Amino acid sequence: MTVSNSLPDDDRPPAARIAYDRHTWKEIAHLLANLPVSLIGFTYVIFTVSTGASLSVTVIGLPWLVAGLTGARLLGRAERARARALLGIRIEEPSPLLGRRGAHRSDGVLSWVWAGLKDPVAWRTVLYEFIRLPWGVLTFAVTLVGLFVFWPFLPFVVRGLANVDRAMVRGLLSPSDELERRIAELESDRGVVVDTAAADLRRIERDLHDGAQARLVALAMDLGLAKEKLTEDPEAAARMVDEAHGEVKTALQELRDLARGIHPAVLTDRGLDAALSSIAARCTVPVTVTVDLTQRPAPAIEGIAYFTVSELLQNISKHSGARTASVDVWQAENRLLVQVQDDGRGGARLDGGTGMSGLAERLGAVDGLFVLDSPAGGPTVVTAELPWRQRGKD
Repeated sequence: MTVSNSLPDDDRPPAARIAYDRHTWKEIAHLLANLPVSLIGFTYVIFTVSTGASLSVTVIGLPWLVAGLTGARLLGRAERARARALLGIRIEEPSPLLGRRGAHRSDGVLSWVWAGLKDPVAWRTVLYEFIRLPWGVLTFAVTLVGLFVFWPFLPFVVRGLANVDRAMVRGLLSPSDELERRIAELESDRGVVVDTAAADLRRIERDLHDGAQARLVALAMDLGLAKEKLTEDPEAAARMVDEAHGEVKTALQELRDLARGIHPAVLTDRGLDAALSSIAARCTVPVTVTVDLTQRPAPAIEGIAYFTVSELLQNISKHSGARTASVDVWQAENRLLVQVQDDGRGGARLDGGTGMSGLAERLGAVDGLFVLDSPAGGPTVVTAELPWRQRGKD
């Protein structure tokens, strides 16, 4: 989402005039507070930066500097809050420090130090606090003198000085551009992907443990008993071997189903048309599948589209009460679009406990969109939009 640093027209302070209104008094308070606030900020950055630089040859030097930069971020947050309260600036907070959470988990202190030293938000705040001291002295002196000497014209002077403050805050303390916002979104999306992968691994482990593994253990025990009876009771041993043969077939089918849940062979070999037709055939509701693609998207995108349709069809079978459903897949420029519709009772919601929110998060993690339209009484239409990405380039 693009964030504008400008104020809407109805939120701008009114034009300055001789009368002292509430906007003028807020600007006066801001300008008078500039001196003590800038003294605190200037002293902090000079002390932390100079100390960190002088200690950089020691083990504690760089961590000390990074800790100081972290504190500078807090100073910037306080200055943004002051500007919002007294200058009326609608300004967003910059994104969190990139890599800090991952650094603590994986690479330890070195990654945290490196991420802190590269932090542009902290360094811009240091620059802001460094140049603010002379400006704070000037605004404090002019405003204080103006209150006693040229007070009829002070609102115009205050407005000009306050506008310079607004420009400083916007230029140095606001998110620099859309890149920082996008970085924050990508960090969140990365967390969704990691959580989803961990959940899938737990599901696979549970299915192996409770299904094929348990069956194979029982099969090994049955074959052991059959071996013992082979000389004493050949007929009983033969029956046990026949039963074991049936168990082997069942275990193989369970393994095939598990492999299909990870990534179905039909999707790899024949693409979305055949793969979606396969899962539609297993749905308890008659499903019409239409795939209009002249080429195949990237394998990862195919997989996401496949599992999205698979889960939506499961929801239709379990919750919709529908008589018919349809799946349509097509390409629009550089996007893959998937639409699943049913004539059921409707009323589906993203927070309804049917996995819709999880699907939306998965699509969002790859820069996709998930749109749910399900009025009470139906029909329910789910549209998923994914980046195309050429096959072999994901």
